[in-house]
Amino acid sequence: MAKISAKYKVMYIIDPAVGEEGIAALVEKFKAMVEAEGTLTSLDELGKRRLAYPINDLPEGYYIRMTCECKPELPAELDRVLKITEGVLRSLITVENE
Repeated sequence: MAKISAKYKVMYIIDPAVGEEGIAALVEKFKAMVEAEGTLTSLDELGKRRLAYPINDLPEGYYIRMTCECKPELPAELDRVLKITEGVLRSLITVENE
């Protein structure tokens, strides 16, 4: 039988050059996407951190971690939107083990 919903962890890095208001807007955008289709369990803003290697010649990024429970279709759409959103450097969505 197919799963109705699953738990996912979403981690993404925002370019700190977009400013505090830009970061807050992006966080709210992705938070609203998750809440529209599922349940947001936690949202942690880990803040500005040094990257392991430069991305687009940037040494730092603003890290965000979300945990949510949703249908399997949402992560694919969220990943697509994260990839095309200007200001998002990298993103990773994983399934949480039960």
